Amino acid sequence: MMNWPEKVTIKEVGPRDGLQNEKVIIPAQSKMEWIDQLSDTGLSYIEVTSFVHPKWIPQLSDAALVAKGIKRKPGITYAALVPNQRGLESALEANIDDISVFMSSSETHNIKNINKSISDTFPILKDVIRTAVNSGKTVRGYVSTVFGCPYEGEVATDQVFRVCDQLFEYGIDEVSLGDTIGVASPRQVALFLEQAIKRYDMSQIALHFHDTRGMALANILESLNYGIDTFDSSLGGLGGCPYAPGASGNVATDDLVHMLHKMGIHTGINPEKLMKAAAMVQSFLEKPLPSHQMAVNNAQ
Repeated sequence: MMNWPEKVTIKEVGPRDGLQNEKVIIPAQSKMEWIDQLSDTGLSYIEVTSFVHPKWIPQLSDAALVAKGIKRKPGITYAALVPNQRGLESALEANIDDISVFMSSSETHNIKNINKSISDTFPILKDVIRTAVNSGKTVRGYVSTVFGCPYEGEVATDQVFRVCDQLFEYGIDEVSLGDTIGVASPRQVALFLEQAIKRYDMSQIALHFHDTRGMALANILESLNYGIDTFDSSLGGLGGCPYAPGASGNVATDDLVHMLHKMGIHTGINPEKLMKAAAMVQSFLEKPLPSHQMAVNNAQ
């Protein structure tokens, strides 16, 4: 069973997914300083912001300013979430490297999150994806509520695959499958991936676990056995979904790096520099971050 990869890619989503649920508005300059520090940790992918309407997520209303103001390092992909063509235009103007689109695999969550049905969302994302590809950008598709929906409960695997198939047909390079409310178990993950590996190239699949019930690292460990080597995480365990009641933070980047390094799996990330970046954003938010590594760090 221990067929683990030698190296894992960690995609840091803290500046977007981590901050979007925080009530304390962090100034743009502070966000840029934090992202610059993240760029110095060895991360190869950082999702820096989201080009959504400011009324949806006030925390990220400074998207263009932040995206244009960070100090970019060679070898790092700087990504952003976009909801539509208007958001894409802003992201392209800010020279974002990787465009992320998003939708849910459950109808009710999609309506709550995007204010559209799944069938009405597809044409919008099709245009965004094809424009982004024609502009020379890589495109990532987030699919939420893969392992359970706060409104509908369990989501059929075939429904998840239907959404993924359509996004791949439109031209995405990778799909990130989200356990949005943190309800998955290792057994559920295994049963899902048993089917997924028959349908997709695992190099095109990333997993995005939330740690609502403390199961995220266990689910990642199970995923490694199925050839998954790309995971989203948020430094310090920041995050949550404004449209998923009860959803807490993402799996913590610092906890994930600690586990993988203890297992002898390479990430390319410097743990000491990572903890410095975690301490920085903790000071901005003026509250302890929920990760285990930060609890240890704060106690010392």
